[in-house]
Amino acid sequence: MIKDRNLSCSERLNRLNITTLETQRLRGDLIQVFKIFKGLDNVQYSNFFIMADTELRGHELKVPVYKPQVHLDIRKYFFSVRIVDAWNSLPAAVLRCNAVENFKKNLTVFSRIGDTNKLSASFPL
Repeated sequence: MIKDRNLSCSERLNRLNITTLETQRLRGDLIQVFKIFKGLDNVQYSNFFIMADTELRGHELKVPVYKPQVHLDIRKYFFSVRIVDAWNSLPAAVLRCNAVENFKKNLTVFSRIGDTNKLSASFPL
């Protein structure tokens, strides 16, 4: 337990070696998208994502998803809308694995490098 009440919230999280709730939610969402695209869940990806017809630059697992423009806040926070930018910002090295545990390890290594700011910026809260 941290006894110093003068610390900011981010300093406390760093001392306890834990992440924010937003980061935990993002991590869980990315793991779920990985499971959906790898066929590890009994869910069709077409139930969540509308695939685009065009080829996109980037890694081969980049989601060529049509991201609809949303006019209502309720739609803006849907899983299928909020996760596309964060998923597409992941490097191919993180995504090149077949097991969920390996993806989690790669994601953890990637986030510790300091690139979580890029992910968090694309994650609408």
